[in-house]
Amino acid sequence: MDELFKAVVMGVVEGVTEFLPISSTGHLLIVGDLLRFQGSAGGTFDIFIQFGAVVALLAYYARELIDQAGAVVRGDGRTRRFWLYVIVAFIPAAVVGLLTRNIIKTLLFASPGLIAISLILGGIVFLIVERMGLKPTTHDHEDVSLGQAIVIGLAQVLSLVPGVSRSGSSIVGAMLAGVDRAAATRFSFYLAIPTLGSATLFELATSLKNLNRGDALLLAVATVVVAIVAFASIGWLLRYVQHNSFVPFGVYRIAAGIVILVLLQAGLLTGGG
Repeated sequence: MDELFKAVVMGVVEGVTEFLPISSTGHLLIVGDLLRFQGSAGGTFDIFIQFGAVVALLAYYARELIDQAGAVVRGDGRTRRFWLYVIVAFIPAAVVGLLTRNIIKTLLFASPGLIAISLILGGIVFLIVERMGLKPTTHDHEDVSLGQAIVIGLAQVLSLVPGVSRSGSSIVGAMLAGVDRAAATRFSFYLAIPTLGSATLFELATSLKNLNRGDALLLAVATVVVAIVAFASIGWLLRYVQHNSFVPFGVYRIAAGIVILVLLQAGLLTGGG
């Protein structure tokens, strides 16, 4: 199968899964393994194409972002406080990710078994959280408090493990901190802007010397595909959480984890990405 076509498939996978609480990195690594995709460039591909998801977010929230920028300039306290708390929630994963980058890329990214276990455990967590009957006190993403932002940020650190899910961990952290499902999802989307954006830029800056022209083409094509697919995924999830729980995602995670373990046992996964 042509590597360019595989890159398109990987872009679709990333676009569909980035904002759903099912781990885009886990899916990318498993699908890339099954396809025997050779364009990963040591994990750079999987991280860089997330930039397409950032573009999708900026496009989807363009009007809100422009309004918020104007509000910040006018000195609107609520908007300034919201973005300050987004940065607060961003810091823990940024610091831990920076300190453990090499460990994550060399060890965790080559472990389908770990991805499977993370998916299953995360699915169980979602089922438990949804059965807890939480009574949220925050119903607007711009009203998230400093304490809630800290909890969300600490929860997002768990997403550094492939299979956990950045959106999943941040949403669960927000719900446990008292934010309702819809507001938690929207806050997670805003949090993705600095999180994915910084990870992408850092990865590109540190890996640029190792990329060749072929890698650049694969990255560009996949990133464009991600942006298009992720844009549709954002809208769908926001509509979904208005009236539905995360139980189906919990069930899917458990089923996906079991399938990965079966594939690993059958020797269909190499574990090398």
